Amino acid sequence: MPSFDTVCEANLVEVKNAVENSAKEIATRFDFKGTSASIELKDKEITLVGDADFQLSQIEDILRNKLTKREVDVRFLDKGDVQKMGGDKVKQVIKIRNGIESELAKKIQRLVKDSKLKVQAAIQGESVRITGAKRDDLQAAMALLRKDITDIPLSFDNFRD
Repeated sequence: MPSFDTVCEANLVEVKNAVENSAKEIATRFDFKGTSASIELKDKEITLVGDADFQLSQIEDILRNKLTKREVDVRFLDKGDVQKMGGDKVKQVIKIRNGIESELAKKIQRLVKDSKLKVQAAIQGESVRITGAKRDDLQAAMALLRKDITDIPLSFDNFRD
């Protein structure tokens, strides 16, 4: 029976490269000379450090540009709150989304069920498997999900006939 998996996974190699390129640009830019501006990636978390909120927004802008050039969707980024550090430094932790949360998985399942397509959706951990009798029904389900779920970037894996 034809099926595919709906997943939300960032290309972590490209994210790592974008963070490294951002760090190089921060090190060489004149407006960041002599400041504590930095960016670092650890375990699917990007940490931005700066002297003020304005500087954090500049660093984030650099990161977004680098991610876009590397064709990584910026909707993978889940920004945290700005936290004060010692002195007048601030930091912000940005998490990289990986996997579909259970609430969104239930929303996808409900959407597929209400669409009256001849397909079934089953939640499997951090992905949603959609099965159907015909390949055309599966492609219609993909189009439906792309159109209706816009807050996170979905991709489709393991398409089997």
